[in-house]
Amino acid sequence: MNSKKRDFLISISIVFVFSLIIILYLNYFFISRFGLNPDNFVFIIIPLIILGLGIFLSFSISILKPLFKSDEKLELSIKETIHELNIPVSTIKMNTQLLEKTITDEKSLKRLDRIKQASNNLLKLYENMEYNIKKEIDKIEKQEVYLDELVKNCVEKFDDIKKDVKILVNIPNIRLFTDLNGFEKTIDNLISNAIKYNIKENPIVEISFKENVFSIYNSGEQIDTKNLFIVFDKYFQEDSKKDGFGLGLAMVKEFCDKNKIAINIDTTETGNQFNLNLKNIIK
Repeated sequence: MNSKKRDFLISISIVFVFSLIIILYLNYFFISRFGLNPDNFVFIIIPLIILGLGIFLSFSISILKPLFKSDEKLELSIKETIHELNIPVSTIKMNTQLLEKTITDEKSLKRLDRIKQASNNLLKLYENMEYNIKKEIDKIEKQEVYLDELVKNCVEKFDDIKKDVKILVNIPNIRLFTDLNGFEKTIDNLISNAIKYNIKENPIVEISFKENVFSIYNSGEQIDTKNLFIVFDKYFQEDSKKDGFGLGLAMVKEFCDKNKIAINIDTTETGNQFNLNLKNIIK
């Protein structure tokens, strides 16, 4: 247990005990003076409960305020640091673009390409850190996005790793209002999962949309029925030999629950299909 948790538990325990002692003393005083019977029970006990709650809340706020202020300072410091990271990354990216126009040597261009790729990775890391901080403090700004464009961008990310998996996309021009970064991560995880758990011969991933339901199907081995109840649990992997930590589907479920997106899985002998009902985020 870290020091902050320990301080929090000690502080709240002290406040609780102090409030309880005051209420017990007052309770003893009033019962000793007026006695306790059905006629005065409500007039003694209920005011004491309300008073005890008021004492507990007032002391809790004053004692715990420094702890909350410490968290706010840490949050602000992290946000400022992450913002500062964006400046050198943007500078590297801009200068590599300028150098590309003047350099013709093939080896130098390859080195420049590696620098550009590394800066893009840093920029993506910056975006992920910024998103995670906003998610923790519930300050995610929702925005309009077209489902077909988003899916197209997500699918393109897997061009180099999908190998012989055939990805079929049939998505109409549907406008959504949602947390763009979170929804993009959700689609990425589902596509990655569909590719990873596909069959060896003629593997197929189908991405479709019908009657408000966004679906991703893969021609893989049927998910065991007993695992359907735990497939979204953190660290769960149906096949432990596959790469990963078992966090992808847990992130998908967390996002769907937070954004009121119903999610379910249809399984057949030919494959598995993840269905997301987007009716609550369709613009």
